[in-house]
Amino acid sequence: MKAGDLWNLPEDCTFRQFFNPEAKPWDWLPQISKSLSCFDFPATNFDVPVGLSINGDVFIASNVSLPPYGVIEGPAYIGSGSELRPGVYIRGNVIVGRDCVLGNSSEYKNCLLLDGVQTPHYNYVGDSILGNKAHLGAGAILSNLRLDQGEVVVKTAHGSMRSGLRKLGGLLGDAAEVGCNTVLQPGTILGPRSAVFPGIAFGGYLGAGKLAAAIHEVRVMERPG
Repeated sequence: MKAGDLWNLPEDCTFRQFFNPEAKPWDWLPQISKSLSCFDFPATNFDVPVGLSINGDVFIASNVSLPPYGVIEGPAYIGSGSELRPGVYIRGNVIVGRDCVLGNSSEYKNCLLLDGVQTPHYNYVGDSILGNKAHLGAGAILSNLRLDQGEVVVKTAHGSMRSGLRKLGGLLGDAAEVGCNTVLQPGTILGPRSAVFPGIAFGGYLGAGKLAAAIHEVRVMERPG
């Protein structure tokens, strides 16, 4: 599996040279910190809301919508037209593309969000990559650490592969979607235009254009007393 099978890197991406479409998808994660370390961060020249804490090397495009409160820890790059909502927590090594939404009370760490990503409400995005126009429903969590804290093994269409990583969250292809209150297990790969239904725990590999759902029976009965 190649990164190019999941993501079409925008032509105007500032860090395009660091992300090889022929590489394994999870091999893009270490490139996040490498690319940011090579970026020439300009001095902050805009008004920062009183309740928004910004520390370290941070680039924020001039037309980004900033929240009245939140925390941004560098290094981080926030692309043009994006929106940061109240209570956002950016923990470093984060690249955000154009026209993204980073939601209220949501946390981001060592992740790459390509253009048009929507993570509007109560999400955790750690050690993950979200493709163009990927979407997380409210409360969706991308788990990045196994319970035994061992190496994350990823599943692909061609079998299982060792990632060499102790922390690896979700790798979501372009236009992939995750329903409300769903948890993706470490190393989950969602192909382009795939979707995971709300309220389930899902792990492994979901091919392009596929849906994953857990069918639960709902019973209606008389209430005692």
